[in-house]
This record gives sequence, structure tokens and C-alpha cells, in this order.
Amino acid sequence: MTTVLTPATPLTAGDRCDRCGAQAYLRVVLISGGELLFCAHHGRKFQPELKKIAAEIQDETEKLTATPASAQENER
Repeated sequence: MTTVLTPATPLTAGDRCDRCGAQAYLRVVLISGGELLFCAHHGRKFQPELKKIAAEIQDETEKLTATPASAQENER
């Protein structure tokens, strides 16, 4: 049996952590089907357990440290 995963859509500000309701930066696609969304804090906290049950983990936590393009233009 072959599993084909479609490319994940980027997470938005409307995607909320299933644990606390904060903005989600991780999407965990479960082997059993379905998905869970986590903020960076809860994603790190549950990472060992999530790796055991995940078919795929979409991690967008780099958005937390990225400099917005408008700020980069002002620095020039």
C-alpha cells in the first residue's frame, strides 16, 4: 500500500493550537489519519510522542524569528 501525501498548505494566523488556542506553527499529520495543530511551545513539549504517531510534521516555527521584509527594507 502506498500513501501519497499532498503538499501541505502554509499555516495561517487563523490556525490555532489544539492544546491552548495560540497561533499554530506545527501541523502533525497522523499515521492513523487526521491532523493536530500546535503552537511552538506545545510542539516542542510533545515532540517525542508526536514523532511516534506522525506520518508528517510540518514545522513553520522559523516564522517566529524571521525578519519581516518591510523591516529589512528600513534597515538599508
